[in-house]
Amino acid sequence: MSGPPVDEARLRRLLGGADLAWLVERVRRRLERGQPLTGAVSLTTPTPAERAAAERLLGRAPGAGRALTVRLDAVDAVLVRSGISPEGLTAAVTTLTGPVVPLEEVRESEDQDWREAYAHLTLLAEDLPHHAAWAVRVRDDGLVRRLARTPAAARLLLEQAVRVLRELPVEPARSLSVFAADILGSAHALDDGTPVATLALSGARALTGHPDGAGAAWRRAAWASAGLLRDDVSSTVLTLNLRGTPALDWMADVGDPCVLTLRQLAHRPPRTAPPVVHVCENPAVLSAAADIHGPDARPLVCVQGQPSAAALTLLARLHELGAAFRYHGDFDWGGLRIATTLSGHVPWRPWRYTADDYRAAVAAAGPDLRPLGGKPAPSPWDPDLALALAEHALRVEEEAVLDVLLTDLEG
Repeated sequence: MSGPPVDEARLRRLLGGADLAWLVERVRRRLERGQPLTGAVSLTTPTPAERAAAERLLGRAPGAGRALTVRLDAVDAVLVRSGISPEGLTAAVTTLTGPVVPLEEVRESEDQDWREAYAHLTLLAEDLPHHAAWAVRVRDDGLVRRLARTPAAARLLLEQAVRVLRELPVEPARSLSVFAADILGSAHALDDGTPVATLALSGARALTGHPDGAGAAWRRAAWASAGLLRDDVSSTVLTLNLRGTPALDWMADVGDPCVLTLRQLAHRPPRTAPPVVHVCENPAVLSAAADIHGPDARPLVCVQGQPSAAALTLLARLHELGAAFRYHGDFDWGGLRIATTLSGHVPWRPWRYTADDYRAAVAAAGPDLRPLGGKPAPSPWDPDLALALAEHALRVEEEAVLDVLLTDLEG
């Protein structure tokens, strides 16, 4: 049974005014924390009105010090004795401010809400294990909480991001805005700066191995690595002596480099492929091959760093037509990452790109090489290569071994 009722009208006159709000707030905070309503509470710099209100409450001056100190036991006694709140201070504050939920219960409820918000992420990791490591990292590093702030917002954000990630990589490549409209119902849903774009791009990069970076060009390349394009003409690939379209045939006849856009590859892909295509990382190799060998150079594709959507589309097409690939890149950690990314899309064999080749290049170059920097990376096609890079700690760019590469490219 409940005790005698609180006289709310008298209570609000006595304790509900603005000048005692600090006291009511302190009591409520103690109730939320499960602390006893005993001892004293103090206000460091009280106004005269706050002192006067405390004096009216207690029926005497609370003290002459600079701080205003009120004993909770005394307030409780006044409320009980006066009949305003026969059950004391707890009932009075609850009447004034509403039911008190202990902070521990609040935290437990919020934790449960957050666990439920992550359900979409958990299902993604279960259904597509290649997303599992990213899902754990996103949960642990607080990215979702920073982007969403509340469990309800996080639930919607994760549901949208997971819908995007379940569709990646997109093959053949598509317009980012069209994809967003199809998957999320808005062509602008994946615009830069939106929470879902930030989260989905993080997952896309984890899927494709696209390196860290910043800026609009980097984001464009990161989306493109998963087959999503800002447009179909800015993504390009550089080639030499490929054939299979009128434009490629004409350029191969004169031995000049050819720049292909993703749009060209989507609408007019090569119809034929040579048995072997050499692939390099840097345009200097392709340019030198065109200068030295011209139309007699072996077919060559340059990925120009991390492979673009156009480069991946071209290589996939050539692979479908039966071409085999020989790859060479810079001997540094970035070069190893590029090679690993490429191997996730098409098979290739190393072209003077092994530990033995690196050691030979270091020995031939002498003291002119730059120190190797950056975060180490593996070399799955030749694990000894990564060990050799760590041992010598020297960077060998493709230009340093250009003579031997050009020998291989002579038709």
